[in-house]
Amino acid sequence: MPRWMMSLHDVQLAVGVVIVNIEMLALTSARGKLGSAVLRAILENNLIDSSELVVCTSSDPKHPRFDALREKSITVRYNNFDDPASLEQAFTGCDRLFLVSSPRISMDFNDAPLWKGREAHHRAAIDAARKVGVKHIYYTSLGFANPSKAAVMRAHIRTEAYLRELKDLNWTIIREGLYNESWPLYFGYYYGLKEETRKEVIVAGDGPISWTAIADMAFGTAKVLSSPPSEWAGKTFYLSQNKTWTLHDIAQIVSRVRGDEVQLEIVTQDEYERYYAEEKGRERAEVEWWSTTYNAVLQGECNIVDTTLENMLREAGRRPKPLEETIKDMLQ
Repeated sequence: MPRWMMSLHDVQLAVGVVIVNIEMLALTSARGKLGSAVLRAILENNLIDSSELVVCTSSDPKHPRFDALREKSITVRYNNFDDPASLEQAFTGCDRLFLVSSPRISMDFNDAPLWKGREAHHRAAIDAARKVGVKHIYYTSLGFANPSKAAVMRAHIRTEAYLRELKDLNWTIIREGLYNESWPLYFGYYYGLKEETRKEVIVAGDGPISWTAIADMAFGTAKVLSSPPSEWAGKTFYLSQNKTWTLHDIAQIVSRVRGDEVQLEIVTQDEYERYYAEEKGRERAEVEWWSTTYNAVLQGECNIVDTTLENMLREAGRRPKPLEETIKDMLQ
């Protein structure tokens, strides 16, 4: 029997009279930005044996794109947030689950009521995991406060609350920092890169943001996943560097890199929504959902003071990647 087939069951390796239990870890969204980076960090740093990993995907798990994973003895399984049976099948035999939040943001639009936003996907995964005996769930929340003024945080807050109510498994809530790589989203709602010509960028507020490179937070997340589960059970923490940059700072960095001045204009929330919905043609519900992010930024919600990630990087002889480097890489 191929070694990867053993992960379909609770695996026990008998060596003489000694029984060694192999704990399997399921990872969702392993082809997304954060999920793929976490998987890469695990493998590149040899943090978890590849035969103990189950990669869950909404794509066809038999597709050749997954051959490289199978060659490493990684199990690949199908899962779909809208199909509870597929979630149960994907998580069967796994002791722990790394649950990356659902990317279907449209579920959150129009002030989605409880269990109608993305938290419905998260609950489906959590309940499926409970049903098949998963013992510990690591959930990727977001680097805002709780409670938060940002609508983007609402589904995360609801999911965090649901996890805290559970008594039949352990949980860890990882509030992942705001990606360095996501600066164009905050800077004028998808500021273009090489093709951008705007000299003035409109936002609905500014404040300090602890930007963090995906590779850095992925390393920290991988370290958490590879640690004894008891070390992080019942904990909520941020994985973010503590240095901050404002959107005004970004305007100055972009200006230097492009060699052409780009200015930031701050307007009211109503003006912001009208500009991007009516003049830029963005979906009104999406713009209204996103515009509240600036209220949170204004209140300092994204000014993170948690040294967890920086300590991990320091111990590994690494430093957080500065936002300036990411902006330069993306623009050039």
